[in-house]
Amino acid sequence: MKEINIGILGLGTVGTGIAKILLENESLITSRLGAKLILKRAADLDLQRDRGITFKDGVLTTDPFEIVDDPDIEIILEMIGGETIAYDLILKSIDNGKHVVTANKALLASQGNLLFKAAAAKGVTIAFEPSVAGCMPIIKTLRETLVANHIQSICGILNGTCNYILSKITDEGVSFESALAGAQAEGFAEADPTLDIEGFDTAHKLAILSSIAFGMEINLKDIYVEGITKITPMDIDFADQYGYKIKLLAITKFAGESVEARVHPTMIPLSNPLSNVNGSLNAVTISGDAVGDMMLYGHGAGMMPTASAAISDIVDISRALLNKSVSRVPMLSFQTENIRNIPIHPIDEISSIYYFRFSALDQPGVLSKISGILGDHDISIKSVHQTEQKLNGAVPIFMLTHQAREAQVKKALAKIASLEVIADEPLPIRIEG
Repeated sequence: MKEINIGILGLGTVGTGIAKILLENESLITSRLGAKLILKRAADLDLQRDRGITFKDGVLTTDPFEIVDDPDIEIILEMIGGETIAYDLILKSIDNGKHVVTANKALLASQGNLLFKAAAAKGVTIAFEPSVAGCMPIIKTLRETLVANHIQSICGILNGTCNYILSKITDEGVSFESALAGAQAEGFAEADPTLDIEGFDTAHKLAILSSIAFGMEINLKDIYVEGITKITPMDIDFADQYGYKIKLLAITKFAGESVEARVHPTMIPLSNPLSNVNGSLNAVTISGDAVGDMMLYGHGAGMMPTASAAISDIVDISRALLNKSVSRVPMLSFQTENIRNIPIHPIDEISSIYYFRFSALDQPGVLSKISGILGDHDISIKSVHQTEQKLNGAVPIFMLTHQAREAQVKKALAKIASLEVIADEPLPIRIEG
């Protein structure tokens, strides 16, 4: 029986999960693939840590380049992360004619255009299902299942840390800081959670999805990114009263000659299925011209869910090797010559319905001043709510608008923020659906 040798770079959470599945589910995978996947080498800086796995003698090494340069290894799994040595190792693997599986969304979002071109020129593949949404087959769905569809939009919850925090605030009314501490205690958030809570992790994933969906070069720098740190229980309570949930959404829409691509807290109606995705779970809705609307739902991170996605990529590459058809499915769905530089719509040019929260001093005429400035900027108010509860001595005022243009909203809020009667920076939240 044919044997295909695998090398793993990095035995952290996901790398260990991959090794565990390869070793424990060997007979199952063999029966489906028709070949044996052999874990020949695995590299990590710490070879003494107990990972709950027994490796054969000679498998472990501290030098990842030993694995990349091994002529018998056909598939490399890059699970180190980061954008330095991981980049060098992937390029070296490609140069050595090896196929690569990676979960490194940050690297793909920043250097993917170069890496995919290098792989195409060498006739090898980079597979990256585990880089977006864990066990959910979002990459395979876009590249294969929906190949005959013009993708119109993708909207998703792509960060389990943020979803856990927002769910905790919603369910228990705790502060953002308390919810974050809970996420860290449960292992859903890193000690330094900046990439997650400021929306950057979600933006990395959105850059990859937009490329596959629309046939565009990966463009991370032009994606608008806003995190969840300013969301309070008051905002979530108001949203609930008016039939909304607040989620950190990744949104991309095709607009002909440009694409919308943005990450920010968003109010969505309770009728939207994404509003019921809670805890650390992820979900993505896709709209295509042939299929209409569809949704994928599942664990977006974690050892075994992400490792499962990586194994599916290994098996896909292995099947292609067995049938000598490695280039059957283009890495970014479109043929290389058909991938275009499609611009991303500036955030100032979008239109949306908005929620505003103002903290104002309890004085006569405040509401008329705020309303006047909004009116001067062509922003029409749909409803106003003022609570008796004070926040740091100021009275919260909540508003919902009709459709408004982002550029006008920014100008209006900047002018309102300069008023002496405004005690804190106004908070806008966009409303979708």
